[in-house]
Formats: sequence, structure tokens, C-alpha cells
Amino acid sequence: MLTALIVVAGLVWLFIAQPWQSSASTQTLPVSSPSPSSSPSASESAAPETDAETPVPEAEAEEPAPELTPSAEPCIAADLLIEAVTDQTVYAAGQNPQLSIRLTNQSTTDCTLNVGTSAQAFTISSGPDIWWRSTDCQTEPSDMTVLLSAGQQVTSATPLTWDRTRSSVDTCQGDRPQAAGGGATYRLSVAIGGLSSSNTAAFQLE
Repeated sequence: MLTALIVVAGLVWLFIAQPWQSSASTQTLPVSSPSPSSSPSASESAAPETDAETPVPEAEAEEPAPELTPSAEPCIAADLLIEAVTDQTVYAAGQNPQLSIRLTNQSTTDCTLNVGTSAQAFTISSGPDIWWRSTDCQTEPSDMTVLLSAGQQVTSATPLTWDRTRSSVDTCQGDRPQAAGGGATYRLSVAIGGLSSSNTAAFQLE
């Protein structure tokens, strides 16, 4: 009964947001809120705000049943394979890289993980130079704890877009330097819940 209710709760959220896709069973996770310079599609993936004046139905106002909350132990670093993913390895002039996180529960037991936008971090660098961080101008970060089944793999279905600019907390509303093209190589690394990806995804900008 517990498993069934968890799956139902996950599916309800999936049909509302649909930001991730799974290669095993259906499991969805939110996408990190983009900076103001990110694409509209990434911006629309953020969780909708709740109207504070909208009456809450009586059934929803009740305390959530304990069985609706994932009850497995939290995931630890040894449980997870965290990978940085880009949709291409070479981008022509004018093409913006699409950035994703892939998670795999490598353990033999289920575990829970906060996969909300508050826990996600995308970083793009060129050599030792950090060009862009998704957290520099992140808006409305949120938490979301989900159950990852043993052996399950999930990947972003709505990637985060990098607009090929240098980010800074001081330029969230202003102009930003453009990243060099001409075959320049950049690398994406990701982290979730403070756990870093095991790889960096290299790509070139033409």
C-alpha cells in the first residue's frame, strides 16, 4: 500500500511538471530555476507559485498521511551515480547548450533524495576559468524529496539552457560577456544535494 501511494503521488507531480524522464520506471525530478538570461522553456519548468488567496480544499488542508511521505533512508554518495549530460558535443554559432543531470541509484535498496531546485547546481568552465553557474541568479529555489528505487535511472526531460554568457551575481539584470566560439572547449559539471557528478561533459562552441 505504501509503495502504491508513493507511486501515485509521483505520477501526479509528473503530469503537472514533466521535467524529467526515467529509463526504468517513471520518476520525475524538477529542473533548476534558470537565471533571467536562460531560455523561456527552462524558465517555464520552475514550479508554479501558489496563490495565497486561493481557498484550500478541505481534503488538501488536512495533515498529509504518513504513508505518502517517502520512508526509505536518505541516499548517500555510495548509492548514487551522478552524471553531467549535454544534448550535443558541438554547437554551431547561435546554438545554446542544453544541460541535464542523470541520476542512477546503484544500490540494492531504495533511498530518498532532495532533488529540488535548491539542491541542484550546474557549472560551466573553460580550463580553470569558471564561466557560468546556475546558482548565480537562481530564482525561487524549492525542495522536493523523492524516492529513488534500487537500480533506477532518471534524466532531465526539460534541460536547462546556457545562453553562452559569463554569469555573475552582479549581472543578473545586465549585459554579460559572450563566451568565445571558434571551436573553444567548455566543460559541464553538476551537483545535487552537495554531491558532485562523477564526470564532466565536454563540448565545443563554434
